[in-house]
Amino acid sequence: MSQTVSGATAPWGDRLREYLSGMGPSWIAGAIAAGPASMASLITAGARFDYALLWVVVLSAAAGTLAQYLAMRLGLLTERGIVAVVERHLGEWWAWILVADVVIAAGVAQLVIMNTVATVSATITGVDARICGAVWALVLVVGLAGKGYRFVEFVAKALVTAVVVAFVASLFVVPIEPSRAVAGLVPTLPAGSGVVAAGILGGAVHITLITMHSYTMRARRWTGGEYGLATVDVVASMLVAFGVYSVATFLVTASVLTDPSLSTVGAAQALGPLAGPAAQWLFLLGLGGAAVSTLGGNTLVPPFLVADKLGWETTVDDPRYRGLLVAVALLSAPGAFIGGEVLGQLVLVLALGTVGTPFAIVVVMYLLNSEAVPQGTSTLANLGGVALLAVSGGLAVNFVVEQVGGGVDLLTGLVVAFAAALGLATVGLLAKLLGETYRGA
Repeated sequence: MSQTVSGATAPWGDRLREYLSGMGPSWIAGAIAAGPASMASLITAGARFDYALLWVVVLSAAAGTLAQYLAMRLGLLTERGIVAVVERHLGEWWAWILVADVVIAAGVAQLVIMNTVATVSATITGVDARICGAVWALVLVVGLAGKGYRFVEFVAKALVTAVVVAFVASLFVVPIEPSRAVAGLVPTLPAGSGVVAAGILGGAVHITLITMHSYTMRARRWTGGEYGLATVDVVASMLVAFGVYSVATFLVTASVLTDPSLSTVGAAQALGPLAGPAAQWLFLLGLGGAAVSTLGGNTLVPPFLVADKLGWETTVDDPRYRGLLVAVALLSAPGAFIGGEVLGQLVLVLALGTVGTPFAIVVVMYLLNSEAVPQGTSTLANLGGVALLAVSGGLAVNFVVEQVGGGVDLLTGLVVAFAAALGLATVGLLAKLLGETYRGA
């Protein structure tokens, strides 16, 4: 990166232009966040609870920005992948827990996201969804294994920008009720909204987003000298782009949709008679772009962490890493055969990710306050991390309680077991952090 970006003597206008042209890594996280799973949660929230959960939507953008900033700080100051840093400063056992947490959360999400991509593609083209799924899997193989990280970054920036434009445009053809929207900024959780709220927050503060950030920055060869650029990257992608996308999507659905059983595709189709065909097609194209960008970004996550744990390079120059990319891409194809209504599946996937997120937050906060980083973490950043942990942990607990309250079947039992294992790991690591902090005081 040139001195005009990192140097304090460069004119602000020149630095801003270089910042805007140099952004990238956080936009992949933004592409995953602004995906069909987030959209499913936003649609469900708007259709079932009117404007009541708008405060959660706004909170998710702010919380997502803070989470990515902390992950960015850890990655820049250590200049290593998060798994390698965990293994060195916490131990191999903790590193394997982190890898397993991410692989499970990202793997389940990958199948459901492919189901969404295939369904949307089938709606637009009329081609069978299973065929669409196979085609998209091959596209992933060629694009990711052949072009690597920069291909995903380029697509992510283009699609996220297009998605934001599509949903903002939808606002101009949908009647918004400002007074009721403002009332939705008052924090409240209506009965039965725990899973949906966890899904909304989970779209922005998710273990896959937090853990992948150190690898996307390494792919750009960013170091501490790019701290300013990396900060602008996070704010622009998460607070601005993702925030606008989330609020616009929520307001559109809360204003005109009243059927909580609608699917993501069904919501787009329902907008036709309610708000005109322009809103229908803008919504549908926005959904398609969000699904494709999320599918590509999410495919990178498990190979990043697994390769780092095994000591491999995390670029396509290493054939072993390329093989992992190909495997994850091809294993996405069966997602098109899942069938069923994707809305509930997507919300559950995000809520499940929320269960694993508190552990990732504690890992990041532990490392930021350890000898792993050469610079101390400010009190404000630590307080932000504590707030993130409290919010994500509270929503995760609420989600598990609602799942158990609805009756324990095989799926619920697996979710509860997953939550219990990660809950114990989170408490254990948090106790370790507090104990070391107390002894060092």
